[in-house]
Amino acid sequence: MARYTLIVGTRNWSSWSLRPFLALSATGAPFETVDIRLRQKESPTTQEQILKHSPAGKVPVLKIDEDGKTLTVWDSLAICETIAERHPQAGLWPTDKDARAIARSYASEMHSGFPDVRDQLTMDFVRKKPMPELREDTEKQVARIIASWEGALAKYKGDYLFGAFSIADCMYSPVVSRFETYGVNVPAAVRAYMDRILALPGMEEWRKVSQKEVEAGLP
Repeated sequence: MARYTLIVGTRNWSSWSLRPFLALSATGAPFETVDIRLRQKESPTTQEQILKHSPAGKVPVLKIDEDGKTLTVWDSLAICETIAERHPQAGLWPTDKDARAIARSYASEMHSGFPDVRDQLTMDFVRKKPMPELREDTEKQVARIIASWEGALAKYKGDYLFGAFSIADCMYSPVVSRFETYGVNVPAAVRAYMDRILALPGMEEWRKVSQKEVEAGLP
């Protein structure tokens, strides 16, 4: 049986780490986490700690120990894809090939896009923050996200974007967190979707650790 170790960054900040954490949580497979403090400049620095696990120098990293060998996988989407392949019973992609293609498009758009949302609405998982004055590009990107969520929820008619919980939801879960932190106004159907994401057991567990980080003096 494979043994999984997921190396993650500071929970309150690391949106990229949250995504595969939720995917792994959805499989029901046991896994360990290694938490690395981000923005650590004193030795050992954040970069030095991460490089012990992956030459890419970024979190998250998934280590799979199996048959006396260790496989190291990096990048959120690559890790999620690997988890989906190893645990097909978890249904992390839609079974319908057309829906699966669109779900992959959603996940990839999030993976590579929305730079202004990332810049202006930074992840701060357990805090509430005032909405900054959004740039025009940020407003357009927020509107695009909301419209894409509305469209998927209306078309696939489930609790999540493509009916059942999928990697697309994993990829957008940090955006749900951001919208919650900054009080972004959303339509009722999107609000209900956000509430379901926030109530996931994986999100609850992530929140508990994030809260402990803040209570320990995280700036």
